[in-house]
Amino acid sequence: MKKTLLVDCDGVVLNWEYAFDCFMEEHGHTKIKESSVIYNIGERYGIELEQGRKLIKIFNDSAAIGFLPPLRDAVQYVTKLADEGWDFIAITSLSTNKYAKKLRVKNLAKLFGEGTFSEVTCLATGADKDRALAKFEGSGLWWIEDKPENAVAGLKVGLKPLLVEHGFNMDNTEVPLVKNWKEIYEIVTSDTKWLSLKLASRKRVNETS
Repeated sequence: MKKTLLVDCDGVVLNWEYAFDCFMEEHGHTKIKESSVIYNIGERYGIELEQGRKLIKIFNDSAAIGFLPPLRDAVQYVTKLADEGWDFIAITSLSTNKYAKKLRVKNLAKLFGEGTFSEVTCLATGADKDRALAKFEGSGLWWIEDKPENAVAGLKVGLKPLLVEHGFNMDNTEVPLVKNWKEIYEIVTSDTKWLSLKLASRKRVNETS
């Protein structure tokens, strides 16, 4: 049986933020200072929350979504894991638009290789992932996310979540933080215990707060 990783896409294997910033600049919106610590798009660009949601939806349903660049060292280590027999299942709150899903699948295949992602589940834009994660309840699989709420949702159904570090999630103390895919690779291919990771991550957050 193949070893399996459950992963989010945007902010985990794809650099959605960079591409969205380019899109926003083209539409006359610039980020406020210190925006990297803000998750809410409306606050990040100094616009109304609903307007921010609409712009995200427009972007996620556009052709640009099929050409997102990889995040950090994702290509090197995702392909390495795939070569070593790991299977990837993506759960992404991209869009329920069927064309957006096709573009996402093609984007992932182009960057990480055909067949690396055996499943890609696309939820509504910004949707919570509780129900999608429930099918893996009790499996003990690793779950790689960047949004704390979704990471904790995985924890509640018996998954082992890891949170990819971004400015907006640095104060999280419930889920272990990882800086990059090199760290993820070293964790999932070793006998590292999730609880020891959590304690080490919490200590690091407390020391920097």
